[in-house]
Amino acid sequence: MITSLLVANRGEIARRIFRTCRTLGIATVAVYADPDADARHVQEADTAVRLPGAAPADTYLRADLLIRAALDAGADAVHPGYGFLSENAEFARAVQDAGLTWVGPPPAAIAAMGSKTAAKRLMAAAGVPVLSVGPRPDEDDLPLLVKAAAGGGGRGMRVVRTLAELPDALAAARAEAAAAFGDDEVFCEPYLPTGRHLEVQLLADAHGTVWAVGDRDCSLQRRHQKVIEEAPAPGLDPELRTRLHGAATAAARAIGYRGAGTAEFLLAPDGRLAFLEMNTRLQVEHPVTEAVTGLDLVALQLAVAEGEKLPATPPPGQGCAIEARLYAEDPARDWQPTAGTVHLLEIPGVDVEFDTLPAPAGLRLDAGVGEGAGGEGGADRVTVHYDAMLAKVIAWAPTRRAAARRLADALARTRLHGPATNRDLLVRALRHPAFLDGAVHTAFLTEHADQLLGQDGKSAPLAALAAALADAAAHPGAVPSGWRNLPSQPQHKRYRTADGAELDVRYRLTRDGLLAEDHPDVQLLGSAPESVDLAVGPLRRRYRIARHGDQVFVDGPTEHHTLTVLERFPDPAAQLAPGTLLAPMPGTVVRIAAEPGRPVTAGQPLLWLEAMKMEHQVTAPADGLLAELPVAVGQQVETGAVLAVVTAS
Repeated sequence: MITSLLVANRGEIARRIFRTCRTLGIATVAVYADPDADARHVQEADTAVRLPGAAPADTYLRADLLIRAALDAGADAVHPGYGFLSENAEFARAVQDAGLTWVGPPPAAIAAMGSKTAAKRLMAAAGVPVLSVGPRPDEDDLPLLVKAAAGGGGRGMRVVRTLAELPDALAAARAEAAAAFGDDEVFCEPYLPTGRHLEVQLLADAHGTVWAVGDRDCSLQRRHQKVIEEAPAPGLDPELRTRLHGAATAAARAIGYRGAGTAEFLLAPDGRLAFLEMNTRLQVEHPVTEAVTGLDLVALQLAVAEGEKLPATPPPGQGCAIEARLYAEDPARDWQPTAGTVHLLEIPGVDVEFDTLPAPAGLRLDAGVGEGAGGEGGADRVTVHYDAMLAKVIAWAPTRRAAARRLADALARTRLHGPATNRDLLVRALRHPAFLDGAVHTAFLTEHADQLLGQDGKSAPLAALAAALADAAAHPGAVPSGWRNLPSQPQHKRYRTADGAELDVRYRLTRDGLLAEDHPDVQLLGSAPESVDLAVGPLRRRYRIARHGDQVFVDGPTEHHTLTVLERFPDPAAQLAPGTLLAPMPGTVVRIAAEPGRPVTAGQPLLWLEAMKMEHQVTAPADGLLAELPVAVGQQVETGAVLAVVTAS
């Protein structure tokens, strides 16, 4: 019997596993790297063990440190979560060799499926269709997808459309795979841009029972990483569903699988079904399966690890569940990850956290950061060292459209103060007619980018006016900005929106009320430092305002704006020369591909930054001369650091 469990992971998945442990009466042990010292999973565990350092290679990827932590803390079992070492057979063996219970499949099964190349060979031998490319791809194989053989989550993946791109794509994929999983093996397979990504949740015990616990559709992806997942997969006919589940259970039986796992498939537009990989661990999207079945998959993992026997069949699914992954990233800037402090995460209507949902409908939250205000000390801080996912929000309802509506509404009303996120894109995707009709595929976000990535610039000026009025209410005794001893001079505030637009706010407060230069029909109904009520014609709007440093967060009922306060008279010395490229995030320079003093062309790669376990390419903005390159390989840079200067030729 397991009495104390160490979770060899961090963030949201550690919190999820701890929740089940508390229900079952199992003591919990957390591990943490230095940036996670005040993280929520550390605060919630009964015992926490420090892993000195910050980079994953020095902490969460160190099997020796994790096993020593378990032994020192008196744990008798280890759960790997997902990512990091969760699909590392050597780690699983080392856990067992240390006399600890491994909450996962047998090491031999991990080894068989942990390498996607070995898994494809095994599945092909078992008669399961696979996608494959020979060892030396040619023109007939294009386009190609370069993939990491170990791990997942979109890391170590590159699309190759010409053979000339292949060497660089292989090098970049190997570097990402090594940083994320400690294994740089990569391979190629055909790239089908409009296929559907389907998967089957598996659960097997040591007594010969193998469950196919329903299916999921995970087609909405960016950078080959899932963003919206749902159960069951929409639009599958009974024959296809039977084939899908049959292939998944055959894969599990072929390797003597035990525990929770997922078989992933690609459904081609012509109806062909091909095996992609088997993830020998819990999936990020497991909550949608829990929502439709009422199962606690973590509790079942623990039961199987203790040798218990599963019932003959799993419970049938009911209703539909959809999960949205809330990421600290900027979709409008090529999904660039963002970092910083999460000051507030407030999602209305949440019924449960990390738990099964009640009928007839419900909203679940699995978050790596906590509800409410976070501090600057790091408890709610997104760092460049780890994945940028903040939370998963899951809605369950009797129908798919009802689940999508509930989830979209909750996200639209969420107050989230901190780094830029993909929240608005998620809302638009969930409300898109094609999504609601079930017309989903892996290129969905790209195909509908014009509708999904648009900025709502019309409401920003009114939000800026509310921010200025709240600031004035916060300083009633101070001399207002722009003050003159003349009643004709308006108050003046300047802001920059999240998409870079600059807004000038000019207004006066007179005996007759508010006079706003760009909003003649707006009336001020009330103002305070944290809220402003405005009437626009017959419509009344209430804004809630919070300021952190030079950022102002303005929340309406379903609209949200992040504004940066600008100086009224910018310092000319602070202006950057045209063609200056700044670091978009903190990171490490890992490669340089250009030399100062040489001509460059628009789009030419200059260097690569590594942050959040991924490489980010920095390219020349236009044709010209690379006048400055003040960085070197291995150098750590902060957000806003000058990386290069390209002057016009």
